[in-house]
Amino acid sequence: MFQNKAKTVAEYLASLPPDRRAAISGARDFVRKHLPSGYVEEMDWGAITWAVPLSRFADTYNGRPLCYAALAATKRGGSLYLMPVYGDKALEAEFRAAFKRAGKKLDMGKSCVHFRTLDDLALDAVAKALASATPDEWIRRYEVSRGAARRARAKRGGARAKSARAAVGAHPSGSAARRSVSSSS
Repeated sequence: MFQNKAKTVAEYLASLPPDRRAAISGARDFVRKHLPSGYVEEMDWGAITWAVPLSRFADTYNGRPLCYAALAATKRGGSLYLMPVYGDKALEAEFRAAFKRAGKKLDMGKSCVHFRTLDDLALDAVAKALASATPDEWIRRYEVSRGAARRARAKRGGARAKSARAAVGAHPSGSAARRSVSSSS
C-alpha cells in the first residue's frame, strides 16, 4: 500500500498528483455512496479506510479499527481493498465472475483491486461487495474468523506437542530408549 503520511483524508487527497487525485476522489465518492452506514472514514495504513471504530468494537487482533474497505493511490492509479471479498470465497467467485461478464480485466491481489480509472472497475460488483455487510455483520464475521483461527492454531499447537513427545520417545536418547536400557542391566 502507498504509505502516505497524511493525517486526514483532505491532506491525503491534496498530496496526490492531479491525475491520481481524480481517480482516488472518484473511487472515494463511489465507496461512500455504496457503503452501509456505521463505518467511519479515516486515514490508517497510509490509505483512506472505512472501518468499524474502536469505540464500537475494540477486540481486534492488532488494536486498530476493524477495516472493511480501504483506498490507496499507487504509481499508476489506485488500489481498492475490499475485505469482504477477501474473507468470503463465494463472494470472491461472484466478484470475479461479474468482472468477466462486464468484459473488464480484473487486476486483483488477495484483497485489493488495482485500477487507473473507475472505468476499469465492474462497478456493480464493487457496489455489491461494499454493501455486503453492515458493521454488526462485519464484526460477527470477524469474530467467527478469529475463533476459527484460534482453533486452528490450538490444533496445530496440540499436533506439534504430540509430535514432539512422540519424537522424544522414539529417539535413542529419549525416555523410552533409556527405560529399555536400564531394564536390561
